[in-house]
Amino acid sequence: MRYSIRSWQVFGWAIGILGFWVFAGRAVGDEAVDPYMTIPAAKPEELTSTNGWPSIESYGKWTRSLGGPTSNRFSTLDQINKGNVSKLQRAWIYDSDAGKGTFWTIECNPIVVDGVMYGPTASDDMVALNAATGTELWRYHPQKDSYDARFVQGTLMANLRDMPARRGLLFWPGDADASARLIFGAGNWVYALDPKSGRPIASFGQAGRTALPMGATVGGAVWKHIYVTAGYQGDAFGYDVISGKMLWRFHTIPDPGEFGSETWENRGDFGANCWGGMALDESRGIAYISTGSPKPNFIGPTHLGDNLFGNCVIALDAATGKRLWHFQEIRHDVWDLDIPAPPNLVTIMHDGRKVDAVAQVTKFGNTLLLDRVTGKPLFPFRFRRAPASRLKGEKMPAYQPDVQMPEPFARQVFTPDDITNRTPAAHAFVVNLLKNANMGWFAPVQLNRPTVFYGPYGGANWPGASFDPRTGRLYVTENEMGVVITAIVDDDPPPLVPMTAGEKIYQQDCASCHRSDRRGGGAESPSLHGLRHRLTDAQIMALWKTGRGLMPPAPPMTEEQRKELLDFLMARDRPPLTPEQKKLPRFTSKGWGWLYDNEGYPGVKPPWGALNCLDLNTGKLLWKVVLGEYDVLTKAGIPKTGTENFGGATVTAGGLVFCAGTLDNKIRAFDANTGEELWSAKLPWRGSGPPSVYAVGDREYVVLAATGGGTLNDPTGDAWVAFALPQR
Repeated sequence: MRYSIRSWQVFGWAIGILGFWVFAGRAVGDEAVDPYMTIPAAKPEELTSTNGWPSIESYGKWTRSLGGPTSNRFSTLDQINKGNVSKLQRAWIYDSDAGKGTFWTIECNPIVVDGVMYGPTASDDMVALNAATGTELWRYHPQKDSYDARFVQGTLMANLRDMPARRGLLFWPGDADASARLIFGAGNWVYALDPKSGRPIASFGQAGRTALPMGATVGGAVWKHIYVTAGYQGDAFGYDVISGKMLWRFHTIPDPGEFGSETWENRGDFGANCWGGMALDESRGIAYISTGSPKPNFIGPTHLGDNLFGNCVIALDAATGKRLWHFQEIRHDVWDLDIPAPPNLVTIMHDGRKVDAVAQVTKFGNTLLLDRVTGKPLFPFRFRRAPASRLKGEKMPAYQPDVQMPEPFARQVFTPDDITNRTPAAHAFVVNLLKNANMGWFAPVQLNRPTVFYGPYGGANWPGASFDPRTGRLYVTENEMGVVITAIVDDDPPPLVPMTAGEKIYQQDCASCHRSDRRGGGAESPSLHGLRHRLTDAQIMALWKTGRGLMPPAPPMTEEQRKELLDFLMARDRPPLTPEQKKLPRFTSKGWGWLYDNEGYPGVKPPWGALNCLDLNTGKLLWKVVLGEYDVLTKAGIPKTGTENFGGATVTAGGLVFCAGTLDNKIRAFDANTGEELWSAKLPWRGSGPPSVYAVGDREYVVLAATGGGTLNDPTGDAWVAFALPQR
């Protein structure tokens, strides 16, 4: 039976949170302001007692990415355990034979059904493999659409040409009315394939696919006959799993008149998007999505306000798409501190009884622990008075989260004491780099002054966390890397359509590093917006002659071509801004980059990457171990530092946590109780997605994608790798 939610309870809770926002916003101008504000914890009688879903036995299958609708990546299989994991060896490796072209990074957690593994390839195909041998059974190549781009609020938007099942897929077993199908997103479409043949199911949408307006990335979930998913560029959707017809749509940036629209003083057109994943309570018909920050990142005058439903966990009625509750971590996020990961649906002991909850890890290093039905926090959720902005036209919220329980699992504030001491030279280099830097708790970005902080790549990121329902323990990988942001003036008029001669030269010779929209890709390829306020024509031409850093000297150009390119870069080849365009203050960031020392290592003290175990029953962090190592540093006698990582953990009933994603290209097994590393193996490329655990016959396997590349920009390849114990 579907759980009946009392609308007045949910409405009252939502109004309570909204009232807190209003109070906090008004407090900015008051002389006497409380340093802290707190959302109280749910009272014991308000907690939702467990209804027994899902059963432990259901965790023995892996028919949806992330291990099932709870997104917990837990397996009841225990053939591989702490006593024998040291004997684990490679069982098979699959190469899609895509040649040596450009590969996508596979971030998908694969599924296994009746001895067949399904997942994407690094060359944009969907494949079925014999899960015991890695032998390919069939292959399907989704149709590619033409590229279409437009500017929205100065940000280049594009219809995604994303790879199939980038963050997940699922198997729907069918029923009396319809056959079984594989469902996944690719580009701007949701696809349904026959699991046996790999052919599109013609009755689904248009010849096997149905349009997803905001781009497909996350792995969806099915409640009864409704496939629930989210768009990469925003919104959540419900589709008929049989026909492919869209049934409902929830706006993550509310339309005028919708709940939450008043939290946008200037309505944004992008952001508040779910790009990490989602979960579904099948017993109650509630879908849970997590959302990112409003856009553009780092600069907020174009989207003033608290910006619902950015940085939120949102509970939706799976049947209608109606919002049941939401919980927002960071208001008006200008730091790119998204809630990036799938929610975990957990059952834990709290106040003496078992309760059903949602655990949501965040980039900021928090774990939001919320009642699954009401959204109320299980621990008091504290906010602290936040710094005001020093950027003209920016208005920062009065309060930001300062959470005590559950205990944060990552550093949240960069201070001078965090600067690396790996060597005296490394320390001096970073100290000099940051001598005029802006830093501190929720320090807003400043004009022409670098701001250093933790966060854009985590804390947690899209791999999220795994959860052991037997113990109530959550396992989460994280990064602790400093980044540097600088705000600059950006009052360039938009480029003309069609392109001027200067823009054509730019797109041919410069866009590969500085991007087609001139927004750059970090410290070594900074944004070129507002360049006329920072450099003269003569200085730019001098750079063209010599190059600088990673930028080589410019290709040969005629005098006329140099003039045309300069006119484009300095915004002289287009009309000036109109009075309407001048109303809002116009800034952008110079482009952000990692904080590195003089030898290219992270400029902060270790750990640079870690695996954490959090007891959700108590909110206490039980252990934290470094994840990954730099061999050169280890051989030099430096204790393991951990590395940047994007892979994610999977936990099993064998008492093991499997994890990869580190720059040393290893997969590891840790003792789930202590964090002790028990086994490791080298992968052909960096592990690029979380492991799946499954059995074929009487043999247990651990499989993951090893393709490198992507966010960490390391060498790329094309492999699925499976491990098992030796056959007797």
